[in-house]
Amino acid sequence: MDAIVKNFPASSQKQPQPTQQEVEEAVRVLLRWTGDDPEREGLLDTPKRVANAYRELFGGYAETTEEILGRTFEEVSGYDDIVLVRDIPFFSHCEHHMLPIIGKAHVAYLPQGRVLGLSKIARVVEVFGRRLQTQENLTAQIASAIDETLKPRGVAVMIEARHMCMEMRGVQKQGSHTLTTTFTGEFKANAAEQARFFTLARNP
Repeated sequence: MDAIVKNFPASSQKQPQPTQQEVEEAVRVLLRWTGDDPEREGLLDTPKRVANAYRELFGGYAETTEEILGRTFEEVSGYDDIVLVRDIPFFSHCEHHMLPIIGKAHVAYLPQGRVLGLSKIARVVEVFGRRLQTQENLTAQIASAIDETLKPRGVAVMIEARHMCMEMRGVQKQGSHTLTTTFTGEFKANAAEQARFFTLARNP
């Protein structure tokens, strides 16, 4: 994971990456801190499992959206209307408590001569989701990556998510949802385009 993302703050990469052994020892410390015994049978392999799980859950730090969005298609037969991928499921973790964020994203753009493979939009959501996040930042990053790479006439992103830091701790309000949106280009300037996006995103 040496060649880490261009679209993530460079300041976050000042420290060398810990070794697998260091990560596993940190998990053992946390297990002792909870009051449990990391040497008991059921927990012997937990540090290794947690380290491997974190490598997967935070795999977005090892990927760049430039690579994912690098290929576009120009053979669109003049199509220039909205392209919307709705209900993209994602899992992330809040950067304040490292607890899960579980939600879905609706991502749309207005083409300007080029289109993306539809799976690429879902991959962008996944890459940014597999990092420590706030929902606001996640929403803005998805829109910015598509806007900067594809240069469409506009991008619209809406995210609906549940935050386990609100449901499992603190106020413990189970079932509450947070909604965030961001718009660029024609979606930002044209209220009718925003309304059309909301209608298409929310109606089956």
